[in-house]
Amino acid sequence: MGLQEDTEDSLDSGFVPLTAEQAQRFRRAHPSLSPWWVVGGQLVVGLVVALFTWAITQKSVMAVSALCGSLAVIVSAALFARGLMGQFAALNPANAVTSFFVWELVKIVVTVAVLLAAHYWVVDLSWPAMLVGLVVTIKVYWLALLFGGKRQPVED
Repeated sequence: MGLQEDTEDSLDSGFVPLTAEQAQRFRRAHPSLSPWWVVGGQLVVGLVVALFTWAITQKSVMAVSALCGSLAVIVSAALFARGLMGQFAALNPANAVTSFFVWELVKIVVTVAVLLAAHYWVVDLSWPAMLVGLVVTIKVYWLALLFGGKRQPVED
């Protein structure tokens, strides 16, 4: 197919490619959120959950348990972010998809490993407190989507 045929097909389908200027304006109006901001947010939320747990219960083992749950999320998310930001994922779309699934598997394995390690390392570990820390820290992903940057409408 020639360039003119491609252009005609795209116009017939309703798809109109953006010009370089329009694409640049779109990127400025819709900035991407760095995964490191999410990991940083998870770290802050994890510390807040641990402090809040200690303030409510006045038991350090409860705070440590909540912190272990948060760390399971934070450590695995940091590895995931590092893996996706690597050069292998940027080579082509097939590598990006493969990299995503490999690092997602690593994330799951590390999360389970941290939870099991906490079970062996923390004396009198509170599983409910640890799971609260884990769940609350996971919810940072939703907060990142909600507050993920200033959004502006794209002008034509």
